[in-house]
Amino acid sequence: MLLLGIDVGTSSIKVSVVDADSQQVVASASYPDLENPISTPQPGFAEQDPAMWWNCVQQAILKANATGAYNPKDIGAIGIAYQMHGLVVVDRNEQVLRPSIIWCDSRAVSYGEAAFQKIGSEKALSHLLNSPGNFTAAKLAWVKANEPKIYGSIYQIMLPGDYIAMMLTGSITTSNSALSEGIFWDFQSNQVSEDVLDAFGFPKTILPELHPLFSVHGEVKSSIADLLGLKAGIPVTYKSGDQPNNALSLNVLDPGEFAATAGTSGVVYAVTDQVKYDPQNRVNTFAHVNHQRDEQTRLGILLCINGTGILNRWVRDQFGSGLTYSQLNELAATVPAGSQGVRVLPFGNGAERVLENRTVSSTISGLDFNTHTRSHVFRAAQEGIAFSLKYGMDIMSTMGSPAKVVRAGKANMFLSDVFTESFVNVTQTPVELYDTDGSKGAALGAGVGLGYFQAPKEAFSRLTKVATVEPDASQADQYQEYYANWLSLLKKYLQ
Repeated sequence: MLLLGIDVGTSSIKVSVVDADSQQVVASASYPDLENPISTPQPGFAEQDPAMWWNCVQQAILKANATGAYNPKDIGAIGIAYQMHGLVVVDRNEQVLRPSIIWCDSRAVSYGEAAFQKIGSEKALSHLLNSPGNFTAAKLAWVKANEPKIYGSIYQIMLPGDYIAMMLTGSITTSNSALSEGIFWDFQSNQVSEDVLDAFGFPKTILPELHPLFSVHGEVKSSIADLLGLKAGIPVTYKSGDQPNNALSLNVLDPGEFAATAGTSGVVYAVTDQVKYDPQNRVNTFAHVNHQRDEQTRLGILLCINGTGILNRWVRDQFGSGLTYSQLNELAATVPAGSQGVRVLPFGNGAERVLENRTVSSTISGLDFNTHTRSHVFRAAQEGIAFSLKYGMDIMSTMGSPAKVVRAGKANMFLSDVFTESFVNVTQTPVELYDTDGSKGAALGAGVGLGYFQAPKEAFSRLTKVATVEPDASQADQYQEYYANWLSLLKKYLQ
């Protein structure tokens, strides 16, 4: 039994084919080789064309097939992970009506705030566990207000992974986890929120049919199967946002367990069995992949920093054109911890939830033209990202979710010793690094949805830990000083 996992990222699409019995990757591929663009038609806007994702998915699958490492006809199920909170709208012919408004777009903040006030802050937080903020429901409200002709043509709204599943199968479905990330789910009544629909004036019919997250979400059409060399009728049996999926891929399923990732955005994700929320909405609470209505409470408290890998890419492109990320990391490591006073705020990629949906520009501070080089900027950028995650994790601690250990895939920025050690030392939290990623997690999630595995923990019983990075007690005081200096800079910008 082979399982296909698709990870629809912001920068690229990655697919992995996994042997269900051994739980090991047989082949994987990413597309494109360069990073996908984000369109910014106005300041604060961020859009991508869903057709671009679909083309990349097809090319990545064909690229994996071309390795010859497996027979594509042996694939028995498909799982999909995707960038969270995006809005895709289609008409009755399943034609996309406008570019997707993606997760780092800031245009809908005021619409979410208006709905928050209309519902009432106490009721919204206790039922939704979040403000509508800048999430999918608020993005749809922006379309309704600013593009009424498009809004009037909408048949169904989707998240990015739902769109890919639709293109594969012709079916449009959702789950309570997906609805919670869009801020459509009422955790008190365990159903679609009537308050949100009423506040925004949306008909319930605009939402897809509700399915369990681990279940059949459609079967691959014959025309698509022929195009991709697959068997017709393969079921899509799992769909999840990338951060719950990342937690699943790290076997983070039980209360008190933490996962982290540092791709385009940086996330720390804690699982709890308590209904918790941050009154200031700096971190957010969603249904985890193993949350079950009326049976098992499993919620994910999610801290997101928008400007993570995108900042790392920006400093490379501006100060190190032609460098690989490995070379950038090597140069960053030549500079002592603290970057000799250079400080970077990584908040330059839209409204930051951790800053109460403020749009704060990124800042490089403390440069001395006689002392500092690009290597100082490289290191300061990675330290600034680690410090921003520390800032958010302190908020999570006040909610009763302190981290004792954090699991992460050895990928993206966790490939950098500078970033990893900065994160570990400033948070004083060990990090366990595993040989896994989102596409592998999505593949094994498909095995759970298919029933090949009886439970998620069984699907990840052979997870391989490759390293543990422990805090260096001798550097704890130094890093607290570096963090205090960084925090003083941030506070200036928040005044």
